Amino acid sequence: MTTSNADPAVSVCFTVRIDDDDLGYFNSCDGLGCEVVIEQREEGGNNGFVWQLPTRIKYSTIKLSRPVGEDSDKLTAWLAGFANGVSRKTATIEARRADKSVVATWHLDGVIPVRWSGPSLSPESPKIATETIELAHHGFLPGA
Repeated sequence: MTTSNADPAVSVCFTVRIDDDDLGYFNSCDGLGCEVVIEQREEGGNNGFVWQLPTRIKYSTIKLSRPVGEDSDKLTAWLAGFANGVSRKTATIEARRADKSVVATWHLDGVIPVRWSGPSLSPESPKIATETIELAHHGFLPGA
């Protein structure tokens, strides 16, 4: 079976770049999405339906995970930069196939770190050491 650039993203990894900081590859990305908050209004004398009025858009927190490795230093250095204050950044997340070709790209506005969790290291339960970063953002930007 041959693959082409039109094939869906079956086996992907994600590269993350925040402004000029390359944070490396992640193997899991959850939370890319948004929700339109709806306000319901009932109109007097109209019993046929309830008005569904859009009010605002809420963006999910994005959670990126990977095994601890060489790219972990990049993430730690980026997080250390927030010691003197948090400023919002622009991020790019690229989904890539196993051959590293880009499947899809998302540009995010107003990115800040919400949480980082490192590996739990224990000789009683040997598992792959992973790290997870959670990012909040203000929305998607058009492609550059």
